Amino acid sequence: MTAENEPQNIALKEWAVSVKALVEGKQIIVMRKGGIIEETRDFQLLSPSFYLMPAYEHQKKHLLKEPFAADLDETLAGWSLDADSVAIEAYAEVAMDIEITDQETLDRLRGLHIWTDTFAEERLRWKKTKPLHVLVLRVYRLENPLEITMLPAYNGCKSWVRLEEEIGAPARVPVLDDAAFQAEVEKIQQALA
Repeated sequence: MTAENEPQNIALKEWAVSVKALVEGKQIIVMRKGGIIEETRDFQLLSPSFYLMPAYEHQKKHLLKEPFAADLDETLAGWSLDADSVAIEAYAEVAMDIEITDQETLDRLRGLHIWTDTFAEERLRWKKTKPLHVLVLRVYRLENPLEITMLPAYNGCKSWVRLEEEIGAPARVPVLDDAAFQAEVEKIQQALA
């Protein structure tokens, strides 16, 4: 692992069910507009690479396509609002940051993610003057998941958290091999062409 690929001590908070889909190779994108208490009031890419921190509180089954609704129950099994730690099992590198401002463009991606049209439309309409960021991610599974102490600074509706624990450089393997990842990227590019 080179210095430029050295893991950053930052995490993107994302629905646990979305992280599950990323780690299982079911999708390679996330949609971001920013958290409710985002310091900048809109989404900004703080780092081109980051850990994926599963968030549990605001997941909604009705905002997931039917084949993925059961995955939500799986992510909630054993989770508690009072949990004193969270497992981080994935790291991601941003391959593309696509800014979307119109419904027609967003609709072209509907077959490439786990969310319903309602969820995608709500993301686009919220903060109408700001673009929706569709991050295309190269996701890596950590060979040994990290157990991170859940600190008060990690709570709340925000996109990014700076991890206070020193993590080092855990071993990781790509979820999709190079050819499979490139094929997924090409599907996105073709959908948006």
